[in-house]
Amino acid sequence: MIILQTTNGKIDVLMLCNGSATDLPSQGPELASMFCTIDSYDNHGEMSNYFAAMNEATTKGGTLSVIATGWDPGIFSINRVLFESFLADGTTNFFYGPGVSQGHSEAVRAVDGVKKGVQYTIPVDENLQKVQNGEILDLTPREKQLRHCVIVAEEGADKGVIEKTIKEMPNYFEPYNTIVDFVDEEEFIKNHSSMPHGGFVIRTGFTGAERNPETMEFSLKLAKNPEFTASAMLPYARAAKRMYDNGDRGAKTVFDIAPALLSPKSHSELVKELL
Repeated sequence: MIILQTTNGKIDVLMLCNGSATDLPSQGPELASMFCTIDSYDNHGEMSNYFAAMNEATTKGGTLSVIATGWDPGIFSINRVLFESFLADGTTNFFYGPGVSQGHSEAVRAVDGVKKGVQYTIPVDENLQKVQNGEILDLTPREKQLRHCVIVAEEGADKGVIEKTIKEMPNYFEPYNTIVDFVDEEEFIKNHSSMPHGGFVIRTGFTGAERNPETMEFSLKLAKNPEFTASAMLPYARAAKRMYDNGDRGAKTVFDIAPALLSPKSHSELVKELL
C-alpha cells in the first residue's frame, strides 16, 4: 500500500498494490470504507463481485475508489470498449504475452508448497497472426494463449499436488492449456527474474453495405511489467482526487473516467496540443 498524496495532513488517495487472488478481496473494501483508493485488481472472472463489494464500501464510507487500473484490466479494457463502439460489426480478440503476468504469478506463489514461482503468458502465434491478417475468429481463452508456470518447490513439497492445484485454479489457469515446470532456486534466480510482458487487442470487422474489411489494433511491448503497471495506475489516482473534490463518490472503473481527468495538463492545453 502506498499513501500517494496528502493535503493538510489528510490522506487523499491510497494506492493498493497487493495481490488480487487473496489480498484485495478483503483488504480493498475495508480500506475503501475509510479512504479513497485505486487498485489493479485483475481477476476478470470475479470483477463484478469485487466491484459490488467496493461500491458498497465506498457508498457507506462516503469515499471514492477506482478499481482495476493498470493495463489489463485498464488500458486494454478501454480499447475493448472503444473498438466495439467504433467498429460495431466485428469481433474482438486479445492476446497476452509473451511475458510475465504479475497477477497469475502472485496466484502461483500463494499455492501451498511453492517457494518461488513465476507465470509466463505465451500467445498462440498461429491464431494471433490470423487475427492480425483480418480473419474473423471467435476464439476461446485456450485458443489465444498458453500459460507456463516455473516453480521452485519447498523442500518436501508434493510437486504433483502443486501442479494439480495450479492447473485446476478457477479463472487463473483452468480455462487455459497450462504447463508447470519445476526448477532449482539457482536456475530460477538466474533465468526467471526479469519481468517483461505485453499483448494485443485486435478487432476485425466490416463497414458499409459492401462490408469492407477493417482492423483495429492496440499493442504493448513492455520491458518491466511492474513499472509500467504503476505508471498506468498513477493517473487514476490523480483522477480519483479530482472526482472526489468535485463531490463524486462510490466505486468507479476506467470506463467512468474521462481522459482529461487523467492528464496533468489543463483542458486548454489538451485542446491546443493533443486534440
